[in-house]
Amino acid sequence: MGDKKDLGIGFFQKYLSVWVALCMGAGVLMGRFLPGIPAFLSRFEYAEISIPIAVLIWVMIYPMMMKVDFQSVKNIRNNPKGLYVTWVTNWLIKPFTMYAIASFFFFAVFKQFMEPELARKYLAGAILLGAAPCTAMVFVWSTLTKGSPAYTVVQVATNDLIILAAFVPIVKFLLGVSNVSVPLDTLILSVVLFVVIPLAGGILTRVNMIKKRGIEYFESEFLPKFDNATTVGLLLMLVLIFAFQSEVILKNPLHIVLIAVPLTIQTFLIFFIAYLAAKTVKLPHDIAAPAGMIGASNFFELAVAVAIALFGPTSPAALATTVGVLTEVPTMLFLVSIANKTKHWFPQNSIDKK
Repeated sequence: MGDKKDLGIGFFQKYLSVWVALCMGAGVLMGRFLPGIPAFLSRFEYAEISIPIAVLIWVMIYPMMMKVDFQSVKNIRNNPKGLYVTWVTNWLIKPFTMYAIASFFFFAVFKQFMEPELARKYLAGAILLGAAPCTAMVFVWSTLTKGSPAYTVVQVATNDLIILAAFVPIVKFLLGVSNVSVPLDTLILSVVLFVVIPLAGGILTRVNMIKKRGIEYFESEFLPKFDNATTVGLLLMLVLIFAFQSEVILKNPLHIVLIAVPLTIQTFLIFFIAYLAAKTVKLPHDIAAPAGMIGASNFFELAVAVAIALFGPTSPAALATTVGVLTEVPTMLFLVSIANKTKHWFPQNSIDKK
């Protein structure tokens, strides 16, 4: 299971929504009263990608990629049914239900609160979230539901590999259906910058450190050194995004809530699709719970990065992905509670005990 530090959700993760709200306030105040700071930072761009935000995103994503053990992929054969549930839910269901639910709310239920063009941009952000199932926080949710560590590692590793092939075509298709035009080369560049490069760097670092110092040192001493960097990177990035977004938020504060509604409904829907599918095929609880969690939560770091690259840090699409960060933790903790209270629905045998 790993050391005792890994057996529960950390203080930062537990109150992530609080920190996001504080960052929102700090960012909005900065944009309102110190507009020179975001104006100055916005000058640092390359190929329409904000360099300061790109650096902060790398600081966040790189440590996460070091945690993924791709050698575990060979263990797929141990219990492939759990992975089938995950793959089908994440890639054949989730992006399309996100599109349908967000479209329904933005264009029908909330149409009196937002113009169609603004709704379309919020939808673009929702699509990016829907096409990026979680790869990092799943380790936390799995631990809180006493999920199988072996299964969760395989699940995350295969999910990262599928993202490389599936994310771009799914996003391009759904944005096209939504009448949102994006250049394919910018979309591909975003995935290379924010998935391929940190993933390759994480793999090389993991392999070299384990070769030099061993797996025990790597997991118990080396990885924890980067925890604070990930936290600081996320918080600073959120302050910058909300500073860029301050004018939009001050004009439409209600929109934060309106965006959160379909994102929250989607989270519950996807969890129960995967969780009940796992029950139907008689998977043990320590596989069923992580299978539900990985689709329900989002790889919001990737979604935010791509939204900024495609539409800019001041775009409504970037705001929508950031609201995904705000809603993630309280919603997922509620689902963790549901998973733990319904443990008796499932067989209790584990692949770790076979």
